[in-house]
Amino acid sequence: MAYVSPDTVLSPKTVISNLEVIFDCGPQRDSWSVAIFNWNGNPAVGIRWNGSPSDQSIGTPQARGVPTWFVVPHELEDVVLARARELANGGSAELQSGYAAMAADADREAEAFEWSESLLKDAARDQ
Repeated sequence: MAYVSPDTVLSPKTVISNLEVIFDCGPQRDSWSVAIFNWNGNPAVGIRWNGSPSDQSIGTPQARGVPTWFVVPHELEDVVLARARELANGGSAELQSGYAAMAADADREAEAFEWSESLLKDAARDQ
């Protein structure tokens, strides 16, 4: 087995429940994932290497040849989750919030529209 899909990593069965994968690199080299789940009934954040399509590893961590999660220390949970969610949404939250702020500025949007329309008119005239 090469890449292990993180949504199938449910071991140990008596300890882990309610798995929700937040981010998964997918089947690629050095693939990794972040998930939230209940660990012994308590909320937890986990991370794991999923293996690669080019190797026969089941990723890490593993216990007795069965894929498992590394439970992130509580002090790091917020940081790991925030970055995983950013990556799952396409990248930097700062960039996305900047685009949102620009779109909310009606005056700037009107200027941009006017400018782009004038470019189109100029291009059409030159043909």
